[in-house]
Order: sequence, then C-alpha cells, then structure tokens
Amino acid sequence: MITHSNYTVEPWVLRECGINLDILPQSESVFALSNGHVGWRGNLDEGEPHGLPGSYLNGVHELHPLPYAEAGYGYPESGQTVINVTNGKVFRLLVDDEPFDLRYGTVREHERVLDLKTGLLHRTCEWVSPAGCAVKVRSTRLVSFTQRAIAAVRYEVEAVDSDVRLVVQSELIANEQLPQGGGDPRAAVALESPLLAEENFASDARLRLVHTTARSGLRVAAAADHAVTGPGSTRTGSESGDDVGRVTVTSHLQPGEVLRVDKVVAYGWSSTRSLPGVRDQVDAALAQAVGTGWTGLVREQRSYLDDFWARADVELDGDEEIQQAVRFALFHVLQAGARAEQRAIPAKGLTGSGYDGHSFWDTEMFVLPLLTYTASDAVEEALRWRHSTLGAARDRAEQLGLKGAAFPWRTIEGSECSAYWPAGTAAFHVNADIASAAVRYVSATGNRRFEEDIAVELLVETARLWRSLGHHDHHGVFHVDGVTGPDEYSAAMDDNMYTNLMARANLRDAADAVERHPRRAAALGVDDEESAAWRDAADAMHMPYNSELGVHEQHAGFTGHQVWDFAGTRPDQYPLMLHFPYFDLYRKQVVKQADLVLAMYTCGDAFDAEHKARNFAYYEPLTVRDSSLSACVQSVMAAEVGHLRLAYDYLVEAALMDLEDKENNTRDGVHIASLAGTWMALVAGFGGMRHSGERLEFTPKLPERLRRLAFKVHIFGRRLRVEIKATAVTYTLLEGEPLTLRHCGEEITVTADAPVERKLPLWSVHPAPAQPPGRAPSHDHDQIPS
Repeated sequence: MITHSNYTVEPWVLRECGINLDILPQSESVFALSNGHVGWRGNLDEGEPHGLPGSYLNGVHELHPLPYAEAGYGYPESGQTVINVTNGKVFRLLVDDEPFDLRYGTVREHERVLDLKTGLLHRTCEWVSPAGCAVKVRSTRLVSFTQRAIAAVRYEVEAVDSDVRLVVQSELIANEQLPQGGGDPRAAVALESPLLAEENFASDARLRLVHTTARSGLRVAAAADHAVTGPGSTRTGSESGDDVGRVTVTSHLQPGEVLRVDKVVAYGWSSTRSLPGVRDQVDAALAQAVGTGWTGLVREQRSYLDDFWARADVELDGDEEIQQAVRFALFHVLQAGARAEQRAIPAKGLTGSGYDGHSFWDTEMFVLPLLTYTASDAVEEALRWRHSTLGAARDRAEQLGLKGAAFPWRTIEGSECSAYWPAGTAAFHVNADIASAAVRYVSATGNRRFEEDIAVELLVETARLWRSLGHHDHHGVFHVDGVTGPDEYSAAMDDNMYTNLMARANLRDAADAVERHPRRAAALGVDDEESAAWRDAADAMHMPYNSELGVHEQHAGFTGHQVWDFAGTRPDQYPLMLHFPYFDLYRKQVVKQADLVLAMYTCGDAFDAEHKARNFAYYEPLTVRDSSLSACVQSVMAAEVGHLRLAYDYLVEAALMDLEDKENNTRDGVHIASLAGTWMALVAGFGGMRHSGERLEFTPKLPERLRRLAFKVHIFGRRLRVEIKATAVTYTLLEGEPLTLRHCGEEITVTADAPVERKLPLWSVHPAPAQPPGRAPSHDHDQIPS
C-alpha cells in the first residue's frame, strides 16, 4: 500500500492521495476503525463502490456445518464465522438527482487520512457529477475507545461553484449483499442474510433495528441518532423496514454553503437478554453518546490515545517507513484489544472476515506480550475470556480422553471449530501459551487477585492436561507424543520441542502457583501428590537433540527426514500447502513458520548461546515463512545470535505485512499478530528485552539501518524508557519506584532522579545463513544512510 503512488510516508498518519479502486479492498482493511468491541471497515461513506462491506461486533457469529469427507470421533460439528452486522456508517448522497459515485463523473480531489494520534479517519473529496454539478464532501469517522458501544460520523457536503439540490440518506442496513467468496459453500449459505428481523423503529432523526441470528441464537441491535445543520431549506424525515432504517435530509445549497449531519451509532448484542433488554441497552448507550456530543467524543478519543502513546510509543531514526509502520501496528493492535472485554481478540481484529473471525494461539504469544507492557487492562480482559471458556475446554479434554482442559486451536465463542484435525485436535501447545500469558501478566503487573481468582485455575487445568497427555518411558523420561507445534508442516509428531518446553514451564508454574495459593488449590482439588507429579514430569521432559549435528530437533526424528526439494520448487508454488499434499510436507524437512526458533525466544534459558546460534543456522535454510507469524520471531532470534542485517530485513517484512500487502490477503483484514510482532522485533530483538518472573534485562543492539531506537515499557508498576544510540543506551524511569534491571549482564538501578547511561557493546557480526531459494526476506531497504 505505502509503496503505491497514492500513499505517503509520514510519522503519525496513513494518508491516501487520490482513489484507486484496484486496491480498494486493501484500503478498507488498513483504514478500519475498531475498539475491540465494535469494528467498522474503512468503506467509503456512500457504501459503494466497495471491496468487502464490514461492520462487526466482537463475538457475533453464525454457525455452519463443517465439511468432512469421512466422519471421525471427536471432530467438531459446527464451524463459527463472524458475520457482517448492521452497517451504520452509510450515507447515500444524491446531487441534483445524480447518485454520488466515484465510478462516474470526475473526481477532482480525494484524500483519506488515518490520524494515529487522534484515532480519527478523515476523508475529503471534490466531485463533479456527470451533469456538471460540483460538491465537496468531508467526513470524519471514529469508533470510540471511551464509550465501548459507540461509533460516530460527521458528514458534510458543500456546494462548490453553483447551487445544488441535495438528498442525504443516512442508513442502518442489515443483510448487505456480500461478494462471493471462494471458501466452503456451506459457510456461504449460512452467511447469506444471517440476520432475522425482530423490530424496526424510526422517529424524527432516530433509528433502531433489532435482529437475531438463525443458528447461533444471538440478538443484535443497532440504533442511531442524528444532528442536522444546514440552510433554511433543510428538511428531515425518517422511515424503517425489516433491514433498513433511514433518515433522509434534503437541502438546497448555494455556493459555499454546507450541509452537516452528525451521526452517532450504538451497538449491542446478547445471547441471553430479551428484545426489550437489548433495545434498552443500545438506547441507553446512544443517549450517553448524544449527551457527550461530537466534540466531546473527539476530545475523549484524543485523551485516550494521548495516554496510550505516552506508554507505548516506539521512536526510531533512520527509516521513515518503519517509523510509520510501527505506529500503524501499535494502533491496530490497540484497536483489536482495547475494549474487547472478556471476548477473544481475533487474528484479524475487527478489520475483516479473514480466518472467519477466529482467535488463535497467536493472541497469547504475539498480541498479549505487547499489550502486557503497554495496555495491561486489555490483557486481563482477554485472559478472563479464556477463563470463561473453561467449561468448553474441559468438555473437549474429556471428549479426547484427557484430564484438565483442552483449549481450542481456533474459535470465536470458546469451542473448537477447526475441521483441520491435525491442528484442531493436536495443537495442544495453545494450552501452555495461555498459561504463559497468564504468568507473564501477573509477573508484570503484580495483580495477585487476578492470579488467585483466574490464573491459578488456568494453570491447574492446563497442567492436568499435560500430565494426562504425556507419559514416562521405562527410563523415566517424559514424552508428549502425537502433537502439532507452531509449524503446521510437521503435524502429529512426537516430542515437539516448542510444545515440550512450554509444557514444562506450564507444569512448573502450576506447581508454584498452588504453593502460593493453598486454599485455592484445595478448592480445585489439587493435593501435594498431584503437584509433585507435575514437577516430576517437568523435570523429566524430553528435549530432542541430534548430537551428531549438534542441534536440537524441532520434533523427535526431524533431522532424519529428507530435506524438501527447494531447488525444484517454483516461486509460484508458495505457500506450499496450496500446491503440495500435506502428507508430503509432514515427512520432509521444511518449516512453515518459526517453531524451534520460537522456542529459543520464549524459553531462552533452555539453550546456551552456542546452541542458539547453531540451531538458528540449521533451521533458517528450511523455513519458508508461509505464515505471517514467522518473520518477527526470526527477526528476534537473528538479532540475538548476531545477524543484525538479517534481523532488520525480517523486521521490515513483519512491519509492512499489510501496508505492502505482502501475503496478498490484506483485503480480508490486517494481520494483528504480525503487527504485534513488529513491536516484538524492535523491543525484544534490537532492544534485547527479556522478562521472567522478577527479572528484567536488556541486551541492546542497533542495526546499521537505524541511528536511534527508543521505546517504553510499563512493568512492575513502573514506566521505563529505553533509548539506544550508536554508542550508548539510556534508561530513564518515567514513573514509579526505583527499578533494578540488568544491562548486558550488569545489574543497574534506575531512579526517577536521573537517567542511567551505559555503553553499547560492540557486538560481533556473523555471516548470516541462507534462506530457501527465493524465500529470503526483501532487501528493499538496502540503502544505508550516511
């Protein structure tokens, strides 16, 4: 996108100059607004033309049958798919009876600006109708961070050089026609007109529609109110039907006169509340927002984001594109989780229908780390959502013949909905990922009430799963067989290294937690014998290792498999899963995404520096990055083992995943985990930040492309700023009591009285290993500044 001629590189905004309908679907994703509860794609105000209409409520979905060639025990029965709920952002405009449509007439000017500081999407357009009437349209759109149910638009039309008669139709629209998808036809049928009308209302400038979903049984309501300002000729009326509510404004403008419509939209949904209950819910939210007014909503939005950027901003000198991209990434990750409030954080956030709106393990391992150190309230809510789904996870474990809880690989409401059984059934690592996120959050925030109420139960139930899933062999070694790790090109394998290491941490953390909270442990039925069994399993966990090669194995026997024929694979045959049978992938040495390399980051203490370097060098030529989750992890580990240029190239790939549409699917929504990985690559990679328990350490390294890197983290009740320059690192305590940390192995204490500066060591730069042919990260940023 930003390499397209319509886009500019600026530090705090994403600006599109002109309109290019060929990339309209992608622009709708990157210009999407959300607060984690309500999401509006960046569709044009007039509704058409569009790539994919999208208005989403987190958790609102429809069910559809899952396709199986042959039935099997334990297969999930229903798929879950996010649906397009009532669209409240549409303004139809007629200029002297001519529909305002950018595909006709003449567009003199068109600009859209996403302002990352204010959270507002601005649009300006000057258009001449086929009949020669010129108007200027200005709109500003927001989805409120402070009022969770609210989105709003200010829409203005100005007559330019002659008088015009205008009709503005502000609408609520349900069951919009969607473009034909290429997925499962059963899902398409389920999603065709998924909302069943229950109630419609129109009076003066107020609208309301209430619907239910046919299969999932959810009730959805949307209400809107309008404030209209215009010349004396302006008139307003309203009407409603099952799927459309409309306020119609007519006016006659002289040149320079402006018609303005301020529209506030409130959303609500429930699986349990009655029609009057949901109706009252949206009416109350609307009343509060109308009382706040447009100016008040804008002011609240800016205040919220001022606070966020004070805690989360990342600054860098030397690459303007990446400076823009990292702020774009932070903004979209915040949008995905800020007000999700005990709902999942989907892989696409609320920016599109990609991955059917599902949440995966990448929430806990990519998104929540960023939010833990910048917006920790969102992490607590995400983990409380996981805790609320324990019932479904226990049922799933019981169905699989296991104890404890088996959390789903992909889901919306908590139950497994993947028809791809090698992951949906065998990717048990998600349980340890959730446990890890809970431990990280408690350690970073010190929230002991959350630990006792929520985290202990999550740790206990996931530890029970590992103890029942694994087994001790006749030598006493503990194995976890037949599982799928992060690399989906190796499925149902024995002793996946990442899984085993994360499970080991899970078991030990659970045993430690029940020791700290004996009464909670007793209430959960944990005794000394059970917690001792967890420690025994953790201490005996098998770590596959090839002593001849001197490297750890991704799973037992991996290094003995035949290496994939990379030389015989054409560039157009990636991603491999779309061109080769999984059977062939499973039995070859080829890696879809960082797996063992991810383990070296998440469980770094299990590896010494020599093994990290050898492992990275071994797996790099095997990793094809057919997943957006890979580049950021490879960046972190490349930086740690001394390949700074390669680390930077991987950072660029992660940061520009959507802004350059690197996987050709940004039209379906942005990649929230890859965007979060941008922060990871900078802070954990070049910043060298590692946090475990009460230990916080930094091993900074500055790549040649950058002159300066600065970031902030909120941890242990303190706010710390780290600034890295070519020769020195400065640690500044912005808030809180003195903080003891480690800098390159040296223990230092930072106080609010004065920053602490340390020299940046001269790190050895090693020759980088090669990637599979044609799969090296882009070198578009090769020009090094003087």
